[in-house]
Amino acid sequence: MEQLREQIAELTRRLEAEEDRVLRLVIARETVEEILGEAVGLVERLPDEAAGVGSVDVAADGPSSPLGVVTVPQWRPGMKVAVLPRAYQDAVEILVDAGGAMRAGQVAVAMGLPDEAAKREGLRSKLKRLVERGWAREEGPGLFRVTEPVARQVTGQADSRLRDGIASSPGR
Repeated sequence: MEQLREQIAELTRRLEAEEDRVLRLVIARETVEEILGEAVGLVERLPDEAAGVGSVDVAADGPSSPLGVVTVPQWRPGMKVAVLPRAYQDAVEILVDAGGAMRAGQVAVAMGLPDEAAKREGLRSKLKRLVERGWAREEGPGLFRVTEPVARQVTGQADSRLRDGIASSPGR
């Protein structure tokens, strides 16, 4: 009998510990949903100047995440690079400037990142996401290039910046 009571006491302690863990996870998830819920409100309707021709519903474009946030929207005509997160914008602009296909390591160095495997792999993941969403294409294993429509759009942005008195980088 005593042995069974000890087992029951141990199982009760383990059960309480797991219940505490689940409660912490529920609270963490609610906090993340609350924070991202505010972010979703910001990205659901993009301003006209970021979207191009009109407002774009980004959340309805790509594969949906459990929380409804898409950071890299599916490319469509008239969509500007400004809708992308900063690191993706930088990668697209570097690929446009290159005028040809580049490897993730070359893009990383051009972005000023250290030439480390972790940085290359993180950037390769971003480049693959750009390919999945129609912003870029993979010309061969590990060789990335922006699509022609995206290149034309970015080059058009560079021309308008030059007209506004801001010099763009050479080659654009």
